[in-house]
Amino acid sequence: MFENLKDKLESVIAKLRSKGKLSEADVDFALRELRKSLLEADVDFKITRDIIAKIRERAVNLEVLESISAVQHISTIVYEELINLMGEPAPLIISPKPPTVILMAGLQGSGKTTTTVKLARKLKSNHNPVVVACDLRRPAAVEQLRVLAEKAGIAFYGPENNNKDVLKVVRAAKDFAEAHMHDVILLDTAGRLHIDDELMAELASIAEILPPHEKLLVADAMMGQEAVNVAKAFHELLTLTGVILTKLDGDTRGGSALAIRAVTGVPVKFAGVGESTEALEVFDSRRMAGRIMGMGDIQGLFEKVQAAGLDAADSEKIAKTLKGKKSFTLETLLLQFEQIEKMGPLGKVMEMIPGLNKLKNFNPDELDNSVISHNKAIILSMTPEERRNPAIIKGSRRRRIALGSGTSVQMVNQLLAQYEQMKKLFKTLGSGNKSALRNFFSSKGKFKF
Repeated sequence: MFENLKDKLESVIAKLRSKGKLSEADVDFALRELRKSLLEADVDFKITRDIIAKIRERAVNLEVLESISAVQHISTIVYEELINLMGEPAPLIISPKPPTVILMAGLQGSGKTTTTVKLARKLKSNHNPVVVACDLRRPAAVEQLRVLAEKAGIAFYGPENNNKDVLKVVRAAKDFAEAHMHDVILLDTAGRLHIDDELMAELASIAEILPPHEKLLVADAMMGQEAVNVAKAFHELLTLTGVILTKLDGDTRGGSALAIRAVTGVPVKFAGVGESTEALEVFDSRRMAGRIMGMGDIQGLFEKVQAAGLDAADSEKIAKTLKGKKSFTLETLLLQFEQIEKMGPLGKVMEMIPGLNKLKNFNPDELDNSVISHNKAIILSMTPEERRNPAIIKGSRRRRIALGSGTSVQMVNQLLAQYEQMKKLFKTLGSGNKSALRNFFSSKGKFKF
């Protein structure tokens, strides 16, 4: 997400690196480029004008501290103003008296039904949610919600006996939730191709029967400024409490994520970043600004590790290797592959590591989890002795391993070469050399996982 904006910002900052102290001419150059970048990212013109004015005032009037460079100065200001633009994080409202009712609204095609299940799955760790099918107009909408909920292990409630009265479904869902001790009710309401009086009347009637603590609009980020307009229209009619932006992982310019709160006053609470039911992130302006500025997202990476439920025993084995208390073998490498695989798409995980995007030839889109699958297959085709002592793997053994894993001798050679590199790295880390990681990710040749 925000790839174009991030690249443009990094380009502007790179041109300022040679400057000692910022002059007004330097600031004007940087702001012209930043203005173009924000407009290309589909940020509203008025919002762009306001943020540029604020950055210019701070950049020109504030003295640069001796301890920081001009580029650090301008980077800090842009980072802080991006945070101010997106606003402070707004947590989901959970009622102290169950059940908490969450009304999910949105136009047809925004990903509302999928997002309803994603949010329910996110809440499942601390609550007992149920998703309710209130879209009785769109063909197969009820069945889609039921199937997604079943796959995600979420309770589902839908119309009985082909009932088409959405208000009866809502009343029955309330009784169902109480009987089965569901403390969160998520209402997947009907979508439309456009906002109309009939849709708003239906949403208002649902809200009267089961007053929602949260009214969340699901908006497609790829709509750009139109997503902001949709949010504004829904807010005027419904008084929204939050927005969930979907498809932020797609080829989107991201302007809606930056400007939606500034235009509507409604906070973005979550962001959809993938197709799976786990691909929903809490929208945090500081973390989002950090990603835009190329600072990575360590907190997001930590959450992925937690969500993956990595095996404690395996983690301990790897930790001992890092500390130099245990030899690094191909069995250790296999454990690492298995744990990384649980964390999601490899490119998205690597993007969260600060500074990694600045490595020569590093392209997260080229990092594919299939590489891990192939490497796992190669290691699993080895004998236990070969995994513990790779030095014995010569020509005939390499051909046998390639055949057994459905790969090539070249791929086996590449894995063994990478293993030797990593073995040296862990040995150096164990001896306390802090520059080892930098040397391992040197710019010599193409970055390889």
